[in-house]
Amino acid sequence: MKSKSHIFRKKWGQNFLTDSNLLDRIVRTVEPQENDNILEIGPGDGSLTELIFPKVEQMVVVEIDPLLIKHLSIRSDLNGLKIIHGDILLQEIEDLPINNPVRIIGNIPYNITSPIIFWLIEQLDYWDDAFIMMQKEVAQRLTAQVGTKEYSRISVVVGAYLNMEMCFKISPEVFIPRPKVESAIIRFTKKDSPVVADNKYVKFNKIVKAAFSKRRKMLRNSLHDFDIPISIQEEIDFTRRPETLSIEEFAKLLH
Repeated sequence: MKSKSHIFRKKWGQNFLTDSNLLDRIVRTVEPQENDNILEIGPGDGSLTELIFPKVEQMVVVEIDPLLIKHLSIRSDLNGLKIIHGDILLQEIEDLPINNPVRIIGNIPYNITSPIIFWLIEQLDYWDDAFIMMQKEVAQRLTAQVGTKEYSRISVVVGAYLNMEMCFKISPEVFIPRPKVESAIIRFTKKDSPVVADNKYVKFNKIVKAAFSKRRKMLRNSLHDFDIPISIQEEIDFTRRPETLSIEEFAKLLH
C-alpha cells in the first residue's frame, strides 16, 4: 500500500512521513541497538517501522486504524512484528507483549500530544527514552527556558518529571497529507529524581495552572487562594510573575 492510496482519517490526525532522508535521520537520531525493545505509537503504513524493526530485539506497534493494522499484518518484511490494534492512551506498557523497559517512538496525532506526554509520566517505570513528533510550537514550549515567552505551564509540570531535548525541526513538505504547521521531534528522558513527589502532583498542577492562567499578574494575586505561608512568599518573592520561577521554585510552593 502506498501512503497516497490510503484514505486519511482526519479524526485520527493521520499524516504519513514520505521523505526517505528524513526517515533515515530519525533512525540515526534514535540509534536503535540490537538489544532494544521498541514501542512505536502510530506506525501508519510502516515507513519508519521497516527501518527500525530489523535492528532491534523486539518491537511492538500500537495503531488505531483497522485498515493500517491489516496492511501491516500482511507485510512479509514485518514478520514477527507485534501489532496491537487500539488507542495508546488506553494501553499499559507492562501489559504489552514486549519486555520492558522499552524505548518509544511516535508520530502521533498532534491533538493528543499533551495526553500522550502525561501518559508517559504515568508509565515512568516502563520506558527508558521516548522520541515524539509534535507541533513545533508545543516542542518550543516544552523545551523553553525560564523567563522566555514560551515558558509555560507545560514546561513546568512536565519538566518536574522529564528531561526534554529538541532533536530537530521538520518541514510540512515531508508529510502526506501536508499539515499546516511545522513539526519537531523531542527526546524525553526521565529525571534521576522527580522534582515533585507523585502524591503532590495534583496540587502542583493546580498551583502552576493558576499562576500561568494570569501570567501577567504577580504571584500574590494569582495564587492568593492557596494559603501559601508568608515565609515561602517572602523567600520566592510574590511580586514576581510566573514565567520567572524555575521548576524547583514552583515545587517550593507546595510547602
